[in-house]
Amino acid sequence: MNKIIYIVLVVVVLNSSSYQAFSQSDELIELKIKPSITDATIKNTDVAHFIMYDNSNPQGKLLLFLPGTNGIPEKGPKAFFKTAIKQGYRVINLSYINKQAVARICKGENLANDSDCTKKFRERRIFGNVSMPLIPDEPQDAIVNRLAKLLIHLNETDKKSNWDIYLNNDKPNWNMITVAGQSQGGGMAAFIAKQELVNRIITFSGGWDYSEVKKIAKWYYNKSITPAEKWFGFYHTLEPNAKPIAESYEAMGIPNTQTYSLSLKVREGRRAHGEGIRNTIYIDKWIEALGDGNL
Repeated sequence: MNKIIYIVLVVVVLNSSSYQAFSQSDELIELKIKPSITDATIKNTDVAHFIMYDNSNPQGKLLLFLPGTNGIPEKGPKAFFKTAIKQGYRVINLSYINKQAVARICKGENLANDSDCTKKFRERRIFGNVSMPLIPDEPQDAIVNRLAKLLIHLNETDKKSNWDIYLNNDKPNWNMITVAGQSQGGGMAAFIAKQELVNRIITFSGGWDYSEVKKIAKWYYNKSITPAEKWFGFYHTLEPNAKPIAESYEAMGIPNTQTYSLSLKVREGRRAHGEGIRNTIYIDKWIEALGDGNL
């Protein structure tokens, strides 16, 4: 049996609470980097980003994964990440402000007062370019800024790995990036793909935004810059919000052949909401959605 040797190096940067940790198992590299290391103005939600790639493989495209509400990047769906790496990708599970769920904020009086509440929520959290006083996000907290600053940092500290191919003038080079996410993160991935031309978009149970009671959000119907053939959506039929998720996928124009309506038995002790991204029985469908991540 081959022995697996783990090497862990912790580098203290700025102070004892800011760190960059490296671990290596054979050629699989794992990095944990706090957002504040990449941008000192980021102070809200400084949980470490999680990065994983195979150092022995030629460089591939990037899979940007956005976790769901309260998701911690280093505890993300490793089986899915390793599948992506085998398909040729590098993986970033991004740390962003995810404690406030869209469905918890844009409801009741807030939604009645503004039918575009969910759109403004997501736009503020992703791009930081609209006013949204209902959430604490500052412009520097935005998902796009966090990703760009992380890629710049990686390019400076991991020079042999050529992270600059995922950047274009210090901004994400979206056509080299497949965006994916689960629950709140799946909705964020979809919102990005509506406005940027990404390599692919994979949403796992990606939100159930409303514009008013029992009417899914208007932004789902907006024209997408990323074409339909690049869209893939997963959800389980036993999820409490399966119906609005399915409606949102249809509204976004995800092809029926690329919508995975999962119905296999939910594993004991698990929730249907997480089965699509956590249950390896669906690995063949993951591979279909990921496609070839090699350059």
